[in-house]
Amino acid sequence: QVQLVESGGGSVQAGGSLRLSCASSGYIDGTKCMEWFRQAPGKEREGVAAIDGFGLPTYADSVKGRFAISKDNAKNTLYLQMNSLQPDDTAMYYCAVGVSWSCADGMNAWGKGTLVTISS
Repeated sequence: QVQLVESGGGSVQAGGSLRLSCASSGYIDGTKCMEWFRQAPGKEREGVAAIDGFGLPTYADSVKGRFAISKDNAKNTLYLQMNSLQPDDTAMYYCAVGVSWSCADGMNAWGKGTLVTISS
């Protein structure tokens, strides 16, 4: 099983940008879904952005127009470009790999997360 390591988190002011990366220790089948999740203190984990096995991205309503998910199959790396960040975006961000091309089928590999803190 691959190991995923997130990076790129940090503390920025509202309106700022961050780019998260999710690197794999091994090969990730490019046909598998990959997704970014986040969990804020006291809240449930939520899906933020996903890219299915066909390369189609989907976003939570709360981040549409501000976040962009992408991946580099050659580097086994997933990215999340986050712009116009708001305090509500403060959370631990996790990446995950799906069991199939569709994220609806669930995830079978998770990273340990990277912390994003947005100040007003």
